[in-house]
Amino acid sequence: MSRLNFRLDKEASGSKARAATYQTLHGEVQTPLFMPVGTQATVKSQTVETLKATGANIVLANTYHLLLRPGPEVFKKFGGIHNFMKWDRPVLTDSGGFQIFSLQSERAMEEEGAHFKSYVDGKTLLLSPESSIAMQKAIGSDIMMVLDQCIPSTAGHPQAEAAMLLTHRWAERSLRARGDSKQALFGIVQGACHHDLRQKSAEFLRTLGFDGLAIGGLAVGETHAERYEFTGFVTDHLPKDVPRYLMGVGTPIDLLEAVHRGVDMFDCIIPTQLAQRGAVFTSQGKLQLTRSVHKFSEQPIDAHCDCHACKNYSRGYLHHLTKTSENLGWHLLGIHNLAFYHRLMRAMRAHILRDDFAAFYEKMRVELVRTDEENPSHPTKQTHFPRPQNLGDYDIVTGPQGFSSIRQLSSGEVMHSVNRPSDEAQKLYVDQSCLATRLLARGASVPPAGSPACPARTERELVLWDVGLGAASNAMAAIACFEKTLAEHGPAALRPLRIVSFERDLDPLRLALREPGKFPHIRHAAPHALVSHRRWHDASRLLHWELHHGDFLAFLESSPVPELIFYDPFSSKTDSPLWTPAVFARLFTHCAPQSAELYTYSAATSVRVTLLSTGWIVAEGAGSGPKSTTTAAFNRADGASAHPSALPLLGAEWLARWHRSSSKFPATLAESERLAFEHRIAALPQFSTQPH
Repeated sequence: MSRLNFRLDKEASGSKARAATYQTLHGEVQTPLFMPVGTQATVKSQTVETLKATGANIVLANTYHLLLRPGPEVFKKFGGIHNFMKWDRPVLTDSGGFQIFSLQSERAMEEEGAHFKSYVDGKTLLLSPESSIAMQKAIGSDIMMVLDQCIPSTAGHPQAEAAMLLTHRWAERSLRARGDSKQALFGIVQGACHHDLRQKSAEFLRTLGFDGLAIGGLAVGETHAERYEFTGFVTDHLPKDVPRYLMGVGTPIDLLEAVHRGVDMFDCIIPTQLAQRGAVFTSQGKLQLTRSVHKFSEQPIDAHCDCHACKNYSRGYLHHLTKTSENLGWHLLGIHNLAFYHRLMRAMRAHILRDDFAAFYEKMRVELVRTDEENPSHPTKQTHFPRPQNLGDYDIVTGPQGFSSIRQLSSGEVMHSVNRPSDEAQKLYVDQSCLATRLLARGASVPPAGSPACPARTERELVLWDVGLGAASNAMAAIACFEKTLAEHGPAALRPLRIVSFERDLDPLRLALREPGKFPHIRHAAPHALVSHRRWHDASRLLHWELHHGDFLAFLESSPVPELIFYDPFSSKTDSPLWTPAVFARLFTHCAPQSAELYTYSAATSVRVTLLSTGWIVAEGAGSGPKSTTTAAFNRADGASAHPSALPLLGAEWLARWHRSSSKFPATLAESERLAFEHRIAALPQFSTQPH
C-alpha cells in the first residue's frame, strides 16, 4: 500500500499531462512540480525563506554528499534534515547513484555495491542499496530513492541490459532495507535508449509496490528528441496511481515536453547554475545579463514577474553584480529563476485542471525557446567560424520580409519564396482542405478495414498524403491543426489522422532542424523523430506520421489510400516526372475506392489540363503570394459539390483561355492525338453544361 495516498486529480485531453496530489510526512504535494536541488542540505545561494517565497514546496538533497559530510551521526543528533536545515516542507533524497556514475575512474561497481574514494579524506567506502537506504533513513527524507547503476544513455544494448538487471536486484534489496519505515521509496527505470529494455524495466518495477517510479538514465548523452521519445515511451508503461519522476531534467522547455508526456516531478540544478552565470528565464525569452546592453537599463528582469529581484532591482544593477561576480547577484537571479520555474509548474497544473493544457502546450513550446528578441546578439568580433547554412544541394535564404526558406542550389527554386512557409502551408493546404472540419467528421465513406485497397486503415482514420516533405512546413501545419482541434474538442470527437510524407532527399529538413531559430515550425519533437526513426505518433495515439524515403512513384500503390493530398514537389520544370499524365492517372486509380482531394500550389495550365485528362475534377484554389489562384482537384463530383468552401470549378472562361494557350497539351502527347484530346477536354462534364 502506498505511503503517499496518491490521488490523480485530472488527465488532460489531447495530452498525457496530469495533475495529482499526494501526502508526505511533511505536508501535501501537488503536481506537476519542480524540486530545487539542495545537494548539501542547501540550495546554492538561497535561504529557506527565499526558497519558500519563490514557491518551492519540496527540495532535493543528495545522499552521497551528505554521507561524506556531515555524515549520518550528525543527522541522528539533529533528528533529521528538516531540523538540521530548518526546512519544514518535504525533502526527497537521491540515492547517490548518479554521483557514483560521475566518478568514473574512482569507483568500482560490484554486485554488492559501489566502492569509491571519499573526496573528503580519501578513504575507500562502499555505497550499497542497504547503506544508501540507511543513510536516507538517518537523513529523514520524505521520499527516498533506490540505489541504481546509471550509465550513458547512448550505451550499447548488452551494457545497458546488465546495468538494468543490476538496478532491478538493487531495487529489491532497497525495498527490504526500507523495512517498516514510513518514508516513501521510489524505484528507478533504466535501460538507456533501448525500447525493449525500458519496457522490461518499467514492467518489472511496477510489480514491486514502490510508492513512485522515476525515469533515470536520461540527460546523460542522448539528443533532446531521444529524451522526449523515451520519456513518453516509459510513461506509457508506468502505472497511473503513483507519481512519475524524471530525474535531473531540465530546462523550461524540457519540463513542458515531459509534462505533456505524463511526468509529474522534476529536479535540476539549471535555475541556480545559470543564475550564477548571469542567465535568466523570462516571459520575453532567455536573457544574458552579462551583456552590456543591460548596463544602463532601469527595467526589471521581467515586468510580468513579482519575485523579490524583479520588484526591487534593475537590470542595470543586476548586470553590475554579475559582472563583478558578487554573490548577491547569484542570489537575486537564483530567486528569479526559481520563481519562474515554480510559476511555470503552477500554470501547467492550472491548465490541466481546466482541461486546456494542449492549447497551452502549443503556445508555450514556442515561448519557452525564445531568446532576447529585443536585443539580438551581434558580436563585434567573431571568435569562430559560423556553421555553413547549406547542406548538400540546399541552402537557407532569408528575404527582405525577414523569414527564411530553403533553396535548391542546382535549380535555384525556393520553397515558399514569397510567403512565410508556415503561413503558406496554413492557407494553401490546411485551411483550404478544411482539415479541422474533416477531423471532426464522422462516418466517412471508406473501404472495409483490411480490404486490399486500404489494408492499414480503421473505419474513421483520415489519411493525408504530404507529397514533397521538404522542410516539413505542410506536415507540421497539419500537425498543429490536429493538436489545436484536439485541445478544443477532446479525443472522443476526433478521427485518427495518419500523415504519410514522401521525400527522396531529407537534406532540406535536416538543414531546417539545424537552424530552429529560422524555422519556428520545426520546434517540435515530431520532425526530429521522423528523421531518426521514419515515424512519430503523438501522446494521444490518434495522430501518426510516417515517412516514405525515396522515389514517390515507388511507394504510390503500396501506401494507404488518401482522403487528402498535399501535392508540393518542386515545379514541373525541376521535377517533371511527378507532373505527368501517367502519375496523375495512377493517383486517380489508387484513390478510386473513396472520395479524395488534391491541393497544389501550381496554377499552370499544363498541370490543370493534365489533371483534367486523367479524370480529376479541377477547381480554382486560393491565391498564394503573387499567384492569384492555385489548384484543387477532386476524384468525384460529389466531393467537389460537398466541399465546405465551395471552391469554384474551372468553367467556360478557363476553357476559352485554354483553347488559346500555347501550352495546352501535355508534353508527352503526340501531335496526332491532340485534336481528339482537345475534344475530350471540352466534353468533360464540368464543361459540357456551360457554353464555350
